[in-house]
Amino acid sequence: MDGNGGRTITVGMSLFNLSALRGVLGRHQRLIGIDPGRRRIGLALSDVELRVASPYGTLARGRLRVNAAEISAIAAREGAGGLVIGFPLAEDGSMGPAAQAARDWARDLSAATGLPAAMWDERDTSAEVHDFLIGEADLGRKRRGDLVDRMAAANMLRQALKTLNE
Repeated sequence: MDGNGGRTITVGMSLFNLSALRGVLGRHQRLIGIDPGRRRIGLALSDVELRVASPYGTLARGRLRVNAAEISAIAAREGAGGLVIGFPLAEDGSMGPAAQAARDWARDLSAATGLPAAMWDERDTSAEVHDFLIGEADLGRKRRGDLVDRMAAANMLRQALKTLNE
């Protein structure tokens, strides 16, 4: 952990903590926020100043090489130089099986895309978005699913950028 309230995590050689990730980005490169789910991968994109995160889209979760090629194409098109990937820690902050699987997937994705990556604690990001969409937007379950993934990725990336800029 890097002292940012336990919210950024350094795991292995291929993953960075958030501050180190910022340090390896080129000038005006964006970050892609990734919320990997079982069926869909939510995507968000930062601005070039690394201050604002916006929902970007979703990908169908599939083979790593296919998802890596899709994410690489987005990175090239949007000028992104790094990834911030959701880290599903347990409520007590421990690393259970889901977090271990996410860490392994993040390492493999970073290697496959050639993009540096950091992991960010994503506890409660999807739940917060679900609560908002149910209470405020009055969207049905089917329409909510795709939107939740994008918004959860943006919420997670927004939290990371906020910490990065404190």
